[in-house]
Amino acid sequence: MTAQQNTSLASFTGDAQPYGGGDPYADYRTADLPFTQYANLADRQLGAGVVAANDEFFAQRENLLVPEPAEFDPEHFGHKGKVMDGWETRRRRGVSAEHPWPTEEDHDWALIRLGAPGVIRGIVVDTAHFRGNYPQAVSVEGASVAGSPSPEELLADDVKWTTLVPRTPVGGHAANGFAVSAEQRFTHLRLKQHPDGGVARLRVYGEVVPDPAWLAALGTFDVVALENGGRVEDASNLFYSPATNTIQPGRSRKMDDGWETRRRRDRGNDWIQYRLVDRSQIRAIEIDTAYLKGNSAGWASVSVKDGEDGEWREVLPRTRMQPDTNHRFVLPEAAVGTHARVDIFPDGGISRLRLFGTLTQDGAAHLAARHQELGG
Repeated sequence: MTAQQNTSLASFTGDAQPYGGGDPYADYRTADLPFTQYANLADRQLGAGVVAANDEFFAQRENLLVPEPAEFDPEHFGHKGKVMDGWETRRRRGVSAEHPWPTEEDHDWALIRLGAPGVIRGIVVDTAHFRGNYPQAVSVEGASVAGSPSPEELLADDVKWTTLVPRTPVGGHAANGFAVSAEQRFTHLRLKQHPDGGVARLRVYGEVVPDPAWLAALGTFDVVALENGGRVEDASNLFYSPATNTIQPGRSRKMDDGWETRRRRDRGNDWIQYRLVDRSQIRAIEIDTAYLKGNSAGWASVSVKDGEDGEWREVLPRTRMQPDTNHRFVLPEAAVGTHARVDIFPDGGISRLRLFGTLTQDGAAHLAARHQELGG
């Protein structure tokens, strides 16, 4: 097992105060975490899942990846005790009356399949509402296993697990954040809580690293999609929802599942800048305004640039958008580039952007080299 350097950015230890009524988040402990600019690789929408846990007596392991913040109902009790919105195990005990305490090695664990394999930049172990029943410490390990391994295969002796977060004390009712510096591609995580307790949510922020063989087999694919390795680099406004929503899988399911800006009161316009999976030839564009009816973009344009120092070239001129509509455009000739930008006029939102194309020869070679370098 190889240890990697780790920095705890939000160091919280000890119990939170018992719940005293009112807003349960009023005394929640958190901090600004710079790595949250990256995509959540453990997003259920990407296909993430909690595939196994050794114990989930009080609360189910699947709660770890619920996208919404954990809820707390002080009056909600079930047959096993207080119902908690998270993953909670039973209290561990020692081996005898003379030794009633857990050992230093005792711990509970959960196995998480990332929705998109990638390089992890930071992890949040959120103990919201676990005030006196959170773990004393947590640790997180990562592994890279091809295919769709079973829990038994992941726990086999030949699987190499790399320590991403060493055993570290955490606090109750807090967002415990950890920066990760392992330059490797991971597909699965193992979350451990020492010796027992509850964790409300797990967030895993990083950069998607796709499988070049899979993309080559697809041929034409969405070269800006998050699951294929595209990402948002910057956006003019994130008032109502994150720009990363525009490259999530599938169609938007409700209004806040897209990107919407505040109302402009000047003569400017809003925009998102993306980095493509690698250098690509774009042949078709989709701009979807699903569920954006009175607040969709009025017009939109798409531009592409080739390289960090390249110049922006408009490939889809400013075009009228219709509310709650998927707009499709076939380009007269392929647009080659590494970056894309969508401008909306003057404000409003779009739910999805799709850029269909293929990797260039040098783009495919660079992606394959990076995949190999990261241990994919």
